Amino acid sequence: MINAETAGIIVILIGLYGLISKENPIKQVLSINVISLGLILFFTGTGYVEGGDFPIMPSNPVDPLPATLMLTTLVVDVAITALALAMILQNGGEWA
Repeated sequence: MINAETAGIIVILIGLYGLISKENPIKQVLSINVISLGLILFFTGTGYVEGGDFPIMPSNPVDPLPATLMLTTLVVDVAITALALAMILQNGGEWA
């Protein structure tokens, strides 16, 4: 079965292909979002521990830091996407 790290790498490669092959700036912004989601999936998967407990339990804890950082990354990604799309729409569909 595929794990989260491998799935994240596959999603990153799909986004990279879209970024290289598409000329439409809106599609390029969406490809950058796909790359970002692949990174989030990859780093969230690194924090997974098989049979892990809450971080306050002393035995076999799960590290909460990757999930916390990726939640912050999602918020920043939404803001950057909104800014990029606004700049594209303001310039009539062309990159600034």
